[in-house]
Amino acid sequence: MLLTTVSRGAAALCFAAALAFAASTTTGFTTGNPQLKSAGPLAFGPDGILFIGDSVAANIVAVDTRDAKPAASAPAIDIRGINQKVAALLGVAPTDVIINDVKVNPISKNVYLSVSRGRGPDAIPVILRLDASGKMTEVSFDHVPHSIVGIPNAPNAVPGGRNPRLDTITQMAYVDGRLLVAGLSNEEFSSNLRTIPFPFQSVANGASIEIYHGSHGRFETNSPVRTFVPYTIHNKPFIVAAYTCTPLVTIPMSDLKPGAKVKGTTIAELGAGNRPLDMIAYKKDGHDFILMANSAHGVLKLSADHLETYKPILAQTEPAGVPFQHVTDLANVKHLTSLDSGNALILSDNNGTMDLRSIPLP
Repeated sequence: MLLTTVSRGAAALCFAAALAFAASTTTGFTTGNPQLKSAGPLAFGPDGILFIGDSVAANIVAVDTRDAKPAASAPAIDIRGINQKVAALLGVAPTDVIINDVKVNPISKNVYLSVSRGRGPDAIPVILRLDASGKMTEVSFDHVPHSIVGIPNAPNAVPGGRNPRLDTITQMAYVDGRLLVAGLSNEEFSSNLRTIPFPFQSVANGASIEIYHGSHGRFETNSPVRTFVPYTIHNKPFIVAAYTCTPLVTIPMSDLKPGAKVKGTTIAELGAGNRPLDMIAYKKDGHDFILMANSAHGVLKLSADHLETYKPILAQTEPAGVPFQHVTDLANVKHLTSLDSGNALILSDNNGTMDLRSIPLP
């Protein structure tokens, strides 16, 4: 069927616009090996761009995965013993595999894993891709289009105990042309949130964050955000952040200016002796929820319809604020991420055997 003059023109304009957009997302990219020193938190941006947090090098690497073919739907995933399969692929024992993060490409629905091959300072960073058929491959960095930006004022490496350098980047999310990066700095208020325009040019000092910690009964500035979700409250962009032991805090994105000292609003205390691992926001049956995986408290489902109505917590307290319930049929979840609007992807530990499977959102 022949195109009319108008439709030909429209097609040409669409094609030109697509080329322009594709070019804009890879502005400043070079082709080669980004020489990762570690592979930690992951996040996806436009056109299949994968952001990799390299805390050891204090860098963020944006990689063009060339994985931007839309999938008709997300596949059902059920892979038992994925750590054993990763170990076989990399030629090591399962005990020498650490899966640091799991994310789904929102376009292709392929799953990406950031992995440490080995343990300790000599561990080798690896990125793996799992496609809809279940085939797992290592993402080659030999000749990959990429862009690197350094994190200023990263904490110094300290031998022995927990090395604060490893918390330079604790989580990332791409929102409206900016990469939000949580972690630590070497500044007086070491808890830090950075907003980095993408494509990368440079990174200013982030905003220092102060919160009231309900379990500890004091204001704190040195604990990093462990996990967060971008969230809209009264038509304004916020992040909802969770910290160890486990305050839940709202922070306006408009306050995250370079060098600013920002005080978050603690709207919930979810209990001591716990480290939040991952959280996602979703809608179900006309209501808003946040699903959070934790080290000690299991998976929690938080009611998130009207987060602006909760009074700030400013005194030591037991669990209080935003109501939640335990999702008891999800045990030992180590990573949690969105698969599509109705399903999540979880990585769980079954006595040392790691299982990756999709679940309906509760």
